[in-house]
Amino acid sequence: MSHDHPPPTTQASSHNHDHGHGHNHDHGHGHGHSHGHSHHHHGSTGNKLGVAFWLIVAVMIAEGFGGFWSGSLTLTADAGHMFVDAASLALAWFAHRLSARPRNDTRSFGYARVQVLAAFVNSLLLLIIVAGIVVEAVNRMMTPHPVETTIAAAVAMLGVLVNLGAAALLHGAHEHDMNTRAAYLHVLSDLIGSVAAVASAVVIRYTGWLPADAWLSLFVAALIARGAWRLLLDSAHVLQEGVPVGLDLGRLVSRLKGASPEILDVHHVHAWSLTPADTLLTAHARIGATANVQDALAQLKRVLIEDFSIHHSTIQIEIDACTDTEHACAGEVAHAHHH
Repeated sequence: MSHDHPPPTTQASSHNHDHGHGHNHDHGHGHGHSHGHSHHHHGSTGNKLGVAFWLIVAVMIAEGFGGFWSGSLTLTADAGHMFVDAASLALAWFAHRLSARPRNDTRSFGYARVQVLAAFVNSLLLLIIVAGIVVEAVNRMMTPHPVETTIAAAVAMLGVLVNLGAAALLHGAHEHDMNTRAAYLHVLSDLIGSVAAVASAVVIRYTGWLPADAWLSLFVAALIARGAWRLLLDSAHVLQEGVPVGLDLGRLVSRLKGASPEILDVHHVHAWSLTPADTLLTAHARIGATANVQDALAQLKRVLIEDFSIHHSTIQIEIDACTDTEHACAGEVAHAHHH
């Protein structure tokens, strides 16, 4: 769900002192609690990306020479594939380093979103690689080339082993952020490319069937395309300020309304992700004239943290009447329910 005004809402400035205190205390506590762990995790992921980069560069050079020496187009194509992957890993590593920089006056959210941007660019690069492999495969079907299979198989086996090592390095880390997932996908596509190069060398060696090269590279292309397309959609959703995957906004609104009898209405609800791991939310809550602002706010925060794991929220409390135009209030309620 996108919105025209920039998040967070400008109405935040009208929050009273009680609200501000409650929000800062809640958020500060939740954020501080997880900060030490994520900082440590951040450093180790950065190191893994760096090691994976140098492993890929080493194999790329070996496959480039091996492909030229043996006349294996599969190996040469895989070396070209690895060149793009090395550039992508460098981009992922740079984005990871940049995202650790502290927030400042011009970047109030810091640089965390850079990782999602890098994942988006990386997924586009992967799709370009797929197009290149398909073109190359079609050419090879039309004009098969003889291959020096012993050299091709030996170099490709080296590629398999090194890529296995790089994939194992990134395996645990890839679940935590989209950027590392993109790097992990690149390494996996390299691994499959090297396996295909081994297989084609073996098939050509024992059967003499040269088109094996082309068919195996098409299989590689299909596998890469599947992962890249999923990643492209996921990263584009985050960049579009889409509602975080798995968050039911209608259920969230009804749970907030039921948080306390003092809450008359919840509207103007916007939820989006800074990164897939960090959900942010803004909302307006209307309470009765005799209600306790601090109690109502505490109940809303409790529901968001305990039921939805949303630690970063800005809630505007409105007493008795909606402070926006009546039309905007009614429209937002209907819209949230509809969603």
